[in-house]
Amino acid sequence: MQALTTDVLIVGAGPVGLTAAIVLIQHGHEVTVVDRQAEGTNTSRAAVVHPHTLELLEPYGVVAQLVARGVHTPTFAIRDRDEILIAVPFSALPTPYPYTLMISQADTEAFLLNRLEELGGKVVRPASVIGIQQTADQAIATFADGQQIRARYLIGADGMHSTVREQAGIAFTGGTYGESFALADVRLSGGVAAGIPNDQVILYFSPAGLVVVAPLPDGMYRIVATVDEAPQHPDIAFVQSLLDERGPVAEPAVVEEVVWGSRFRVHHRVADAFRAHRILLAGDAAHVHSPAGGQGMNLGIEDAVVLGEHLAQVLDAGADDAVLDEYAATRRHTARGVVSMTSRLTELATASARRRPLRNRIMRLAGKLPAVRRTLAWQLSGLNRR
Repeated sequence: MQALTTDVLIVGAGPVGLTAAIVLIQHGHEVTVVDRQAEGTNTSRAAVVHPHTLELLEPYGVVAQLVARGVHTPTFAIRDRDEILIAVPFSALPTPYPYTLMISQADTEAFLLNRLEELGGKVVRPASVIGIQQTADQAIATFADGQQIRARYLIGADGMHSTVREQAGIAFTGGTYGESFALADVRLSGGVAAGIPNDQVILYFSPAGLVVVAPLPDGMYRIVATVDEAPQHPDIAFVQSLLDERGPVAEPAVVEEVVWGSRFRVHHRVADAFRAHRILLAGDAAHVHSPAGGQGMNLGIEDAVVLGEHLAQVLDAGADDAVLDEYAATRRHTARGVVSMTSRLTELATASARRRPLRNRIMRLAGKLPAVRRTLAWQLSGLNRR
């Protein structure tokens, strides 16, 4: 890798880093994207794209491909086994995308990378940042091979274990949920049509923990569940036990194949600052939280679009870089709100057997109120953050 100078250096080539690069390059700025991995992700991980995210991405040439590839799910439902507690309809939302789009993160990244390359950008791999220094007008990143890149601004989009955040000396305040999470992409048979509809994202509540079941392209389903200790590679028997214990009863689903599986621990943390002079944070480098509600990647892509547009103002029109302080303050406030919402959903989902009847009664009553369903739809879809 040659030593070079660039307008913006982006560390991390996941959906967040790629989105920020696309925004800046489309605004005419020189951007260098580096990633420590030798190749991009080929697993699905994050799989939810909400309406507000699609709206934000509209000007940047990737939405048509995403929408054509993904599964459109117009309802987010919260159930206790076969009982619907609340059905949140997205279909009436005032947006061109009145649904949750279910699509593999591998597909999302592939479409974003293709768009970046169409615009003349590329990702330098593997490139591991080992040190960052700042001067009055530059951030200087040093790599494991001794090379350096100098940039007017540096974006840390390098995930929860962010080297950029650590090098900037920014604390990552919060904690870790006691349970681990199992994640699997599976093929189902049995009671799929009624027990697990293919046009809904379903959050099942259970004293044993939550399980999320959602359709993916190519006839697959995403399963996410809280467990005390998830296996590193969930197999058919393990995923079947989750659905038997927490999923539909009248028409149980049968796990035919586990296409891919993994485990992870979930933290609820927000960076103490999203800016340190020439360094800015976005995505999981700035905030992490429970997967309940499918907010993670969406919040990160929002960060990327907002930050890219703010940086373009500074680089382009010579705007006062105080607008970057505005980015840092408003996005941190938004992140704290999302972390709080997902924590409440997780606590509700894992209520004890003693509290479960009262919780269900309250949620059933609340679910009958159009105002409650409408408010939840706006929050989950991200449209309340327009």
